[in-house]
Amino acid sequence: MPIELPPGIEEYVEAHTTAVPDAMKALHEETMRMPGAGMLSGPVEGRLLETLAWVTRARLAVDIGTFTGNSAIAMAGGLADGGRVVTCDVNPETLAIARRFIAASPYEDRIDVREGPALETLATVDGPIDLVFIDADKTNYLNYYEAVLPKLADRGLIAVDNTMWGGQVLDESDTSPDTVAIRAFNDHVVRDDRVVCVQLTVRDGVTLIRRA
Repeated sequence: MPIELPPGIEEYVEAHTTAVPDAMKALHEETMRMPGAGMLSGPVEGRLLETLAWVTRARLAVDIGTFTGNSAIAMAGGLADGGRVVTCDVNPETLAIARRFIAASPYEDRIDVREGPALETLATVDGPIDLVFIDADKTNYLNYYEAVLPKLADRGLIAVDNTMWGGQVLDESDTSPDTVAIRAFNDHVVRDDRVVCVQLTVRDGVTLIRRA
């Protein structure tokens, strides 16, 4: 049966997740003062991405939607020796912030920052890809998924953010483009016999996808 989460549970979860380094705290604090701060994946999701990179022993990770660099830095922290993250975004202002924090992190040599449309970047990335994080424009989620799935390693993972979309996926009267796109993406993936997926109630929903 559904569990109704009490107020304060997100703070409790964060308090019982290993704290991020001070440099990441500075990234979070600066980002939270910016417009669009809600796009930050945050410390708990960052630790999840780091753990997924570690579990998959990722040598190549792809981050679709750099924003201010949290997800790229988090994944870089869990890579196998010699691994790298390719991260991409179209916003030069937030990429400048991301580059600054990446340069201040221990992982600058592991992170390749690309500016430009993600589908163009993905076309230049050869597989196998061990870990993908999709957290960009929602109307392109299906396109990103279809672009990376053929390049996914046999034991690779795709993690997709915002798949609960604030609960709006349940509101059929919400026909806004982003909501319709997320709903269509969720329905497509769960019916796709090429993959196995599980939707986690981490923050705004994170769906993990692997090959069937």
